[in-house]
Amino acid sequence: MPASILVTRSSTGSNALMLDIDYGTYPFVTSSPTGLGGAIDGLSLSPRNIKEVIGVVKAYTTRVGGGPFPSEQLNVCTPINPRCCPAMLILLQADGEKLQKLGREFGVTTGRKRRCGWLDLVVLKYSCAINHYTSLNLTKLDILDTFPTIKVAVAYKLDGKPLESFPADLSILERCEVVYEELPGWEASSAGAKAFTDLPANARKYVEFVEEFVGVKVKYIGTGVAREAMIVR
Repeated sequence: MPASILVTRSSTGSNALMLDIDYGTYPFVTSSPTGLGGAIDGLSLSPRNIKEVIGVVKAYTTRVGGGPFPSEQLNVCTPINPRCCPAMLILLQADGEKLQKLGREFGVTTGRKRRCGWLDLVVLKYSCAINHYTSLNLTKLDILDTFPTIKVAVAYKLDGKPLESFPADLSILERCEVVYEELPGWEASSAGAKAFTDLPANARKYVEFVEEFVGVKVKYIGTGVAREAMIVR
């Protein structure tokens, strides 16, 4: 019986499908396919022999370089009222900067900061449709531990009207308004949890919300930087 092999496909590990030359946000893409199709074509794999396709996604969204990023939380601090006190300025800082710092979102080689934002389920659902995942690996859940409220992008609107799916036209994507679902944070440590039941109740609800929305089971959950910090359901 032939041995099983593991094939990984990603362009940057942060926003892989959006950087795919065919299905990504062209021209802000890499020079090759980054999804399942690229693995089949590049390695001459038979689709009949593929037993499992695991989609790896962070509990929030990141992107390297330019291009549209609808759920990005810009790292700016602008007061609503010029007479606001300094404390108000702190409250108005974008969550993207917090995600960036907690998640250590910097390029390993270049040190370049990654752009950060809330988890975009519109993109994830699109990725599921393209790559036919049998399960998901939701990583870095522990980075969300200190957020009192967590937003999740669940739809896009254009000129006030909801779009049925992820838009193929880049000019449309750049004009889209994001519709968010606000979920309660858990404000407790999930770091190092070894079983799903070990997670705070709202963390479990977050995971369940993701898998119910995209229709793919979250089989693996990353809860820290250590190799063993992984929940298998």
